[in-house]
Amino acid sequence: MELRTMRYFVAVAEELHFGRAAARLHMSQPPLSRAIRQLESELGAALFARSPAGVTLTGAGTVLLPEARALLARADLVRARVAAAAGARTLTVGVLEGGAGPQVSRLADAFRRRHPHVEVRIRESDLSEPACGLSAGRVDVALTRGPFDTSGLRVRALRADPVGALLRADDPLARRERLSLADLAGRRWFTFPPGTDPVWQAYWSGEEPRHGPVVRAVAECRQAVLWNGTVGLTPLAHRPPEGLTVVALSDMPPSPVVAAWVRGEHHPLVHSFVRLAAGAYRN
Repeated sequence: MELRTMRYFVAVAEELHFGRAAARLHMSQPPLSRAIRQLESELGAALFARSPAGVTLTGAGTVLLPEARALLARADLVRARVAAAAGARTLTVGVLEGGAGPQVSRLADAFRRRHPHVEVRIRESDLSEPACGLSAGRVDVALTRGPFDTSGLRVRALRADPVGALLRADDPLARRERLSLADLAGRRWFTFPPGTDPVWQAYWSGEEPRHGPVVRAVAECRQAVLWNGTVGLTPLAHRPPEGLTVVALSDMPPSPVVAAWVRGEHHPLVHSFVRLAAGAYRN
C-alpha cells in the first residue's frame, strides 16, 4: 500500500463523495476511482458502499480510516525529523490564487530577515480550495481568504475586505453607486465547481443557489462576466480590467484575509509566520 493511495482513501472517506475528494486532491475522478478499487483489491475488502447519492464507509472502511490517518501522520513526522536531522528547514505555505499584494511582500521580507536559512515553498490553490490543502496535509500554513469551513483549523484574521458586484462596464447596474443582492436576483452568476467548500461557495453566491459558468480562477471569473454578461462577487480592492467594473454591495459582510493552520500544530515556524503576518497586515 502506497502512502499516496492512503491519502486518496482518507480524502474520499472524509468527503464521502468521489467528485469532492477529487477536487480536494486536485485530480480528476477516474484515476481516483481506479486507485480506490485497486486498494480494495489489495486489501480483499470493499471500503465504500457506492450509490447515486454518494458513498458511505463499509465496516472495513471504518476500521481502516483511523489507521490510515495515523499512518499518514507518522509518515509526515518521519519526513520532518529526517529533514531536521539533515539540517534542512522548510515551511510550505498555501496561498489562494489572486492573493498577492503589498502586505505579502512585507511578510516575505520580514520572514526572510527572521529566518534567513529557511526554505519557503509556496503552493498556490485555485478558488475551489480556500483552505489551500491544509486539511489534506499538503501545506503547513495558509495565507488565504474566508469565509470557509474551519473545522480542525485555527484562523487568525488579518484584514477584512468589503466586496462588490463584478459587472460589465456597460451593464445597466454599473451606473449605480451602490447595489444590494436583491438587485442581482434573476441574473446568471459565475459559480465554483462541485465539491467546493460549502461555506465558501455560499458566501460568494450571496447565500442563494446560483446558476452560470463554472470557474476556478480570478481570470476565469472576469472572463465569464466579460463574455457572458454574468455577475459575481469580488473584493472591492481587486481592480478589474478594461470592460469591467465593481459596484459596492450594501448588504454583504466583508471577506476576511486570514492566516490558517491545523489545530494542535506546534511547528515553531508556523507560529512565527502567523505572528509576522499579523504585523505585516497591521502595518
